[in-house]
Order: sequence, then structure tokens, then C-alpha cells
Amino acid sequence: MIKAYLRSEDTIKALTIELDHLETIDTSSLVWLEMVSPTPEESIAVERSLKLELPTRQESEEIEYSSRYWEDESGIWINTSFLVKEEGQYSNETVSFILKSNYLTTIRFSELRIFTEFSRKLRLTPRAFHNGADVLSGILAMRVDIDADLIENLSKQIVTIGRKDPQSFDQPSEFLEYITSYEDINITFRENLTDKHRVISSLLKSAIIPEHQKRELSMMMKDVNSLITSANFNFERLDYLQNLFLNHLSMEQNKVIKIFTVMSVIFLPPTLIASIYGMNFKFLPELEWQYGYPVALGMIIISAVLPIYIFKKKGWL
Repeated sequence: MIKAYLRSEDTIKALTIELDHLETIDTSSLVWLEMVSPTPEESIAVERSLKLELPTRQESEEIEYSSRYWEDESGIWINTSFLVKEEGQYSNETVSFILKSNYLTTIRFSELRIFTEFSRKLRLTPRAFHNGADVLSGILAMRVDIDADLIENLSKQIVTIGRKDPQSFDQPSEFLEYITSYEDINITFRENLTDKHRVISSLLKSAIIPEHQKRELSMMMKDVNSLITSANFNFERLDYLQNLFLNHLSMEQNKVIKIFTVMSVIFLPPTLIASIYGMNFKFLPELEWQYGYPVALGMIIISAVLPIYIFKKKGWL
């Protein structure tokens, strides 16, 4: 699908363009050309009509992070990642931007809520967007705001983890898996923010971007830096919770080992006495003694009770 946003005086109209009508687009009034999951025929028609070089989905996803921004005298080519949440899982979806002349061309292969919201904003406040550079800056600003909400929501969820009782999980590994899942989400956020930082930094150095938009981009850069700091703090908080849980688990294991150790010490003297009087020697002094059995039994009881008394007095039990 191809949508063209055309300026007409103080309004911006959105039109769905058919392949046969691409030649009729007035590029002087065009501010944004939106391509959603374009077919090969649509891509070829746009390239021929507007003299553009459009990347395929495979090409945009295979580009290395260091080569995701390209600029020459004719325009700017950007491939950046937008966060997508599907079935509770976050992933990065590549979106391509081509800023050439006075209009912006975007290419995406999935439905992203941000473009629907920005399209509405573009039509409601047309005076704020005069050309493609304004549209690019507006999309990035809205994306940064959405990322800020996502990071804030993730931080709140991480805080709730610290309030959970580790014993509420059936197995200790479940809590560690719980922590790991949030670390994976935070890694995805961190990678996405790093990509935004690289794109905005490159735009600030561009000779094509006007100075008034660079001031807006500078504000966005500060926001992205603060979000990266928040993401790094989330890593530290998750590491702290993981270490806290492992220390708690170690203490519980030490308690169990302590009990077994105390029980071993308690039963060691009685076992020694019973072993001595259980030996099969013919000449055993207490063998024919009338009080031999009661005395041996008493020694066993005393040797068991005495360690318990000592341990309780010292606070070990």
C-alpha cells in the first residue's frame, strides 16, 4: 500500500495511490510518501516515478548498524529499528527513511501504531510540518516519547520484582528465569535506544537538516541519553535482585547444612559408645556386669543431650 500526504495551502491530505497514478503525484506539494509492505511492482514503480533507490526488506535488515545511515548531496537514507510488542514479547522491526528534496519516504513491513498516530497528528496540525525533514523529526520525536513510556513501564515492573517473595516460586530456577526474561527485554530496549542515538547523532551532523530542526534533535538526543541511563540502571537493579536472591538461596542452603552438621555432632558420641559396646570381644570388662547395660544406655543419652545443651547455650541451635 502506498499513501501520499500532500500539502494544499494550510491543510495536508492523505491519498491512497494506485500504481497507475504515481506519475501524477506533484512532488512540490508532497511531504510524506508512506509505503506499507510494498510489493516488488510497487517498489519498482516508485523508483521509476520518483527517481528513488528503495531497499528491499532483506537489504534493510541485513545492513550493519554502522552502515544504517547514509547521506550524499541528493538526500539521506536511514534504516532504524522500532520496538514491536507481539504476544508479550518485544522485537525490533526495521523501518527505512529516505529524505530527498522536500519530502520523506518511509518503508515498513508491519503495522506500527506510531505511524497511525503520527498520520492523525500530521492532518490535525499541518502548519507544524512543512516538508519531509519536519515529518522525519516528528516521527522520531513521537518514537522517543513511546520508548520513554515503555522504559518507565519496564522500570515499574522491575520494582515489583523486588517486592515478590522468592519462596512464592515453586523452584528457585523460576525466579532466575523471571529475572532473565526482564534482562532480555531490557537488552532489546538498550539496543533500540543505541540505534536511535546513532541516527539522531548523524542527523545533527548533517548539512541537509535545517538549524531549527537540529535544536529539536538536540533535545531528542538528551532524552535518548536519559533513557539509555534508565536502561543501564535497570540492568544494575536486575543484577542487584539476582545477587540478593542468590544470597538468600545460599543462606537457606547454609541453614540446611547447619542442621545436618548439628545432627551429625549430636549423634556422633552415642554412635561411638554404641560401637564400643557392640564389639564382639570375649573379655569385655562390663560384659557380665549387672549394671553394664543401664550405664551404657545412660552414657549414650548423656552424650546426646550434652551437645544439644552446649549448642543452645551458644546460640548455634
